[in-house]
Amino acid sequence: MSDHLQITFDAHDPRALSSFWRDVLGYIHAGPPGVDLPEDADPLTAWDDFLAQAGIPEEQRNTRSALEDPDGNGPRLFFRQVPEGKVTKSRIHIAVRAAPGLEGGGRMAALEVECERLLALGATRIRRHEPTSPIDIGHIVMADLEGNEFRLD
Repeated sequence: MSDHLQITFDAHDPRALSSFWRDVLGYIHAGPPGVDLPEDADPLTAWDDFLAQAGIPEEQRNTRSALEDPDGNGPRLFFRQVPEGKVTKSRIHIAVRAAPGLEGGGRMAALEVECERLLALGATRIRRHEPTSPIDIGHIVMADLEGNEFRLD
């Protein structure tokens, strides 16, 4: 059994999409291999420099991006450039646990606060599902910059 998980996103703009998810989840862009970054250094700038030094043409430098959980608990997120766009609803989605342990009006209020933060990052609100039973406690469906659905849960 593997204790490592990576979730891969197909994307038109891996850098922009990874930066969005970085800000949503509090993840980080790790620096390039073998490069010791100062604490205040921008990892994306370090990657640009690394790729330039490796001879990668500028038009190929945004074909991949990755994020890591700074605590090492969550899965690695990998973003790869693809030519085609998203065509249909995703069969799998990410649930951002924005209100764990909350119920009723307090839960939905907490989800709305997080929804506003994510809208400011560029997310799109799709719909709100009200609590209807003890097992359906309500959530908000959203989409990221490239239309991938996720929910605030």
